[in-house]
Amino acid sequence: MHRRSQEKDLTIIVFTLDETSYARELAPLAGAYPALKLGPAWWFHDSPEGMRRFREMTTETAGFYNTVGFNDDTRAFCSIPARHDVSRRVDCAFLATLVATGRLSGEDAFEVANDLAYRLAKQAYRL
Repeated sequence: MHRRSQEKDLTIIVFTLDETSYARELAPLAGAYPALKLGPAWWFHDSPEGMRRFREMTTETAGFYNTVGFNDDTRAFCSIPARHDVSRRVDCAFLATLVATGRLSGEDAFEVANDLAYRLAKQAYRL
Protein backbone atom coordinates (compact mmCIF):
# COMPACT_ATOMS: atom_id res chain seq x y z
CA MET A 1 0.00 0.00 0.00
CA HIS A 2 0.98 3.56 -0.57
CA ARG A 3 2.42 5.64 2.27
CA ARG A 4 -0.76 7.79 2.25
CA SER A 5 -2.62 4.79 3.66
CA GLN A 6 -0.90 5.49 7.00
CA GLU A 7 -2.21 9.06 7.23
CA LYS A 8 -4.94 9.69 9.77
CA ASP A 9 -6.66 12.43 7.73
CA LEU A 10 -7.40 10.01 4.89
CA THR A 11 -10.35 7.62 5.17
CA ILE A 12 -11.14 4.89 2.65
CA ILE A 13 -14.32 2.97 3.42
CA VAL A 14 -14.66 -0.43 1.74
CA PHE A 15 -17.78 -2.52 1.20
CA THR A 16 -18.07 -5.96 -0.31
CA LEU A 17 -20.65 -8.39 -1.62
CA ASP A 18 -18.40 -11.33 -0.70
CA GLU A 19 -18.58 -11.69 3.07
CA THR A 20 -15.71 -14.20 3.12
CA SER A 21 -13.35 -11.44 1.99
CA TYR A 22 -13.90 -9.61 5.29
CA ALA A 23 -11.92 -12.17 7.27
CA ARG A 24 -9.46 -13.10 4.52
CA GLU A 25 -8.45 -9.76 3.06
CA LEU A 26 -10.27 -6.70 4.34
CA ALA A 27 -10.10 -7.06 8.14
CA PRO A 28 -6.32 -7.71 8.14
CA LEU A 29 -5.78 -4.71 5.84
CA ALA A 30 -7.99 -2.48 8.01
CA GLY A 31 -6.03 -3.62 11.06
CA ALA A 32 -2.76 -2.63 9.41
CA TYR A 33 -3.66 0.62 7.64
CA PRO A 34 -5.38 3.39 9.64
CA ALA A 35 -6.87 4.96 6.49
CA LEU A 36 -8.89 1.83 5.65
CA LYS A 37 -12.24 1.34 7.36
CA LEU A 38 -14.75 -1.48 6.89
CA GLY A 39 -18.21 -0.41 5.82
CA PRO A 40 -21.20 -1.80 7.70
CA ALA A 41 -22.42 -5.31 7.03
CA TRP A 42 -26.03 -4.18 6.93
CA TRP A 43 -25.84 -3.06 3.32
CA PHE A 44 -25.06 -6.50 1.97
CA HIS A 45 -25.95 -8.87 4.79
CA ASP A 46 -29.44 -7.61 5.48
CA SER A 47 -30.15 -9.84 8.46
CA PRO A 48 -29.25 -10.17 12.13
CA GLU A 49 -27.23 -13.32 11.38
CA GLY A 50 -25.33 -11.57 8.58
CA MET A 51 -24.46 -8.70 10.90
CA ARG A 52 -23.37 -11.16 13.62
CA ARG A 53 -21.11 -12.95 11.13
CA PHE A 54 -19.60 -9.60 10.14
CA ARG A 55 -18.66 -8.86 13.78
CA GLU A 56 -17.25 -12.35 14.27
CA MET A 57 -15.18 -12.22 11.06
CA THR A 58 -13.77 -8.73 11.48
CA THR A 59 -13.40 -7.81 15.15
CA GLU A 60 -10.52 -10.08 16.07
CA THR A 61 -8.33 -8.77 13.24
CA ALA A 62 -9.61 -5.26 12.51
CA GLY A 63 -11.05 -4.37 15.91
CA PHE A 64 -14.11 -2.20 16.40
CA TYR A 65 -12.43 1.09 15.59
CA ASN A 66 -11.42 0.15 12.04
CA THR A 67 -15.08 -0.05 11.10
CA VAL A 68 -17.52 2.80 10.52
CA GLY A 69 -20.21 1.59 12.90
CA PHE A 70 -23.71 1.60 11.46
CA ASN A 71 -25.11 3.70 8.67
CA ASP A 72 -27.94 3.09 6.26
CA ASP A 73 -28.64 3.87 2.62
CA THR A 74 -32.25 2.80 2.56
CA ARG A 75 -34.72 4.68 0.45
CA ALA A 76 -37.48 3.38 2.71
CA PHE A 77 -37.20 6.26 5.18
CA CYS A 78 -39.61 4.73 7.70
CA SER A 79 -37.47 1.59 8.09
CA ILE A 80 -34.38 3.46 9.32
CA PRO A 81 -35.27 3.36 13.06
CA ALA A 82 -35.97 -0.39 12.88
CA ARG A 83 -32.73 -1.08 11.02
CA HIS A 84 -30.72 0.90 13.57
CA ASP A 85 -32.46 -0.97 16.37
CA VAL A 86 -31.51 -4.34 14.85
CA SER A 87 -27.91 -3.20 14.41
CA ARG A 88 -27.66 -1.99 18.01
CA ARG A 89 -29.13 -5.24 19.32
CA VAL A 90 -26.74 -7.40 17.28
CA ASP A 91 -23.72 -5.35 18.34
CA CYS A 92 -24.79 -5.36 21.99
CA ALA A 93 -25.30 -9.14 21.92
CA PHE A 94 -21.79 -9.51 20.51
CA LEU A 95 -20.39 -7.19 23.19
CA ALA A 96 -22.32 -9.07 25.91
CA THR A 97 -20.63 -12.29 24.82
CA LEU A 98 -17.23 -10.63 25.14
CA VAL A 99 -18.14 -9.39 28.62
CA ALA A 100 -19.53 -12.79 29.70
CA THR A 101 -16.37 -14.55 28.58
CA GLY A 102 -14.11 -12.04 30.34
CA ARG A 103 -12.61 -10.56 27.15
CA LEU A 104 -14.08 -7.07 27.66
CA SER A 105 -15.16 -5.14 30.74
CA GLY A 106 -18.74 -3.97 31.08
CA GLU A 107 -17.55 -0.36 31.16
CA ASP A 108 -15.59 -0.79 27.93
CA ALA A 109 -18.52 -2.59 26.29
CA PHE A 110 -20.79 0.34 27.10
CA GLU A 111 -18.32 2.75 25.48
CA VAL A 112 -17.88 0.56 22.38
CA ALA A 113 -21.67 0.24 22.02
CA ASN A 114 -21.99 4.03 21.93
CA ASP A 115 -19.17 4.27 19.42
CA LEU A 116 -20.67 1.61 17.12
CA ALA A 117 -24.13 3.19 17.22
CA TYR A 118 -23.08 6.82 16.79
CA ARG A 119 -19.50 8.06 17.02
CA LEU A 120 -17.76 5.88 14.43
CA ALA A 121 -20.13 6.83 11.62
CA LYS A 122 -19.92 10.49 12.59
CA GLN A 123 -16.12 10.37 12.50
CA ALA A 124 -15.81 8.30 9.31
CA TYR A 125 -18.17 10.51 7.31
CA ARG A 126 -16.96 13.69 9.01
CA LEU A 127 -20.43 14.73 10.15
